[in-house]
Amino acid sequence: MHKKAYSSFGEALHEVGGGRNESARASWEEERALLAICSYAAVGEADRLAKARYLLEIEARGELDLAEHMQAILQSTMWER
Repeated sequence: MHKKAYSSFGEALHEVGGGRNESARASWEEERALLAICSYAAVGEADRLAKARYLLEIEARGELDLAEHMQAILQSTMWER
């Protein structure tokens, strides 16, 4: 989902005639997708590993930098079993 939003962001920036509103909308969509991933309460071991690997990749690019990201990640680990 986040990769799709990131792709949309790039397309909006390169779109002929695209203005500030399109890039702002695409950026907002990308942020929403990333927060959704951070908030996702992974259930199984495979889900947890996939989430961790993906978020480590995002963090390495410097994109996992908002307090909301960390709060969402921590809250996603507090689900009841």
